[in-house]
Amino acid sequence: MIYPWQSQTAAAVLARKGRLPHALLFCGREGIGKLAFAEAVAAALLCERPEASGGACGKCASCGWMGRGSHPDCRRLEPEILSESQGPEEGAEKKKPSLEIKIEQVRDIAGFIAMTSHHGGAKVVLIHPAETLNVNAANALLKNLEEPPAGTYFLLVAHRWHQLLPTIRSRCERVMLPAPDLETARRWLAQQRVPDADLALAQAGGAPLAALQFDEAYWHQRETLLKTITASGFDPLRAAEQLRDSAPALIIALLQKWSFDLAWHKVTERVRYNPDHADRIAAAAGQLDLIETLRFQRHMVGLQRIAAHPLNARLFLEQLMLDYAGLLRGQRATAAA
Repeated sequence: MIYPWQSQTAAAVLARKGRLPHALLFCGREGIGKLAFAEAVAAALLCERPEASGGACGKCASCGWMGRGSHPDCRRLEPEILSESQGPEEGAEKKKPSLEIKIEQVRDIAGFIAMTSHHGGAKVVLIHPAETLNVNAANALLKNLEEPPAGTYFLLVAHRWHQLLPTIRSRCERVMLPAPDLETARRWLAQQRVPDADLALAQAGGAPLAALQFDEAYWHQRETLLKTITASGFDPLRAAEQLRDSAPALIIALLQKWSFDLAWHKVTERVRYNPDHADRIAAAAGQLDLIETLRFQRHMVGLQRIAAHPLNARLFLEQLMLDYAGLLRGQRATAAA
């Protein structure tokens, strides 16, 4: 699927479909449709009767296989946590799904790369998100990227492409995918019947697909958190108790946006993520030190690495609330357990 804001980039890529390099790296902000773009390019490369534009016809057997995720000439590498079939076998010990692409996954495609395609056409390996390749997997992938067989294409999708090994980046042609302008994104979200598209877009940092994922539970937990941390006589331990049923990753993401707005308001007198709480942000920002606010915001960014699997979720939330209370008192944040 090509979204409206991707049409020009898609036309440029598909116009040289017969001359594309063997590795493309699709980069851009998370939530703008990079994976869908890569899937559309993969379908075009494998389509048996492509359109004049170079795009997939959507009707041939190859397109049907792509639509079902079962094309014999396409492989997909992604972390277990993103896989639809990650449940443990009966009797097996339940383990947390991996957040990384492992070396075993890269090794598993060696036979696929070496064999002839089923229809004498192209073969495609789609890697998403590419920055989740662990070090061993990234090094193993390098060997495949150096001299792949003719007609083999690697399509890498990255939210944070700068985290990839320089040697991987140097072997790929980078394609930057644009985020939509505000009006295009607003119009598209309105077509999807998203209530208060402007606020959803602000919360998503202008990424429409991310805005589309916000459900009633998200908005409820957001409002609970913001009311809690802006209440008169804010008590961090009582706040942690009120938030005990919230996912730590969500609370961190919300605090990251909130603290960004606090710092942003001190510099520009504007807010980016929370326009519906602009008055509260202005009142709080006026009492804070800019440097400490920026430190707190960076601390929230750093905690994203462990947010999915904290050692103790309750203690984690308590520490987050204590850190925010410390910010209000001008103290530095500490590492959360």
